Amino acid sequence: MKKSIRKKMKKTRNLAIVASKFNEYITRRLLNGCLKELERNGIPKKEVKIIWVPGAFEIPTAALKLAKKKAIDAVICLGAVIRGETYHFELVAQGAARGISQVSLMTGKPVILGVLSTDTVNQALARSEEDGDNKGCDAASAALQMVDMLKQI
Repeated sequence: MKKSIRKKMKKTRNLAIVASKFNEYITRRLLNGCLKELERNGIPKKEVKIIWVPGAFEIPTAALKLAKKKAIDAVICLGAVIRGETYHFELVAQGAARGISQVSLMTGKPVILGVLSTDTVNQALARSEEDGDNKGCDAASAALQMVDMLKQI
């Protein structure tokens, strides 16, 4: 195989993003950071499938449906679970993380956990800055690295 064809194949990455509408003001910031990082790596927004779900707990279901598609190389999961006054925070955060991990193991595809679980809104804002620390950007980077690594195995 010619070197130029190999290089082109390596750059072909079909990604999907599942984003939570709950705490959408945070999730949108994560999504923007994610999309900026993907664009920096040659993947325009119009080529990324973006699915919105009601909350973080629903992310794994949509991620599984997407990860089962042959055309999808990786799924990036974005959301924000912020501690409240009840145990609900732990249930949602743990359920989302466990479900996302299970989807990855079931499908053999990268399903990236970009769901924040913070004690306060300020902590969530600090992890979703427009021009600073943005865990959506980190999630995009992890997805790209995992897709490339798995193609080498």
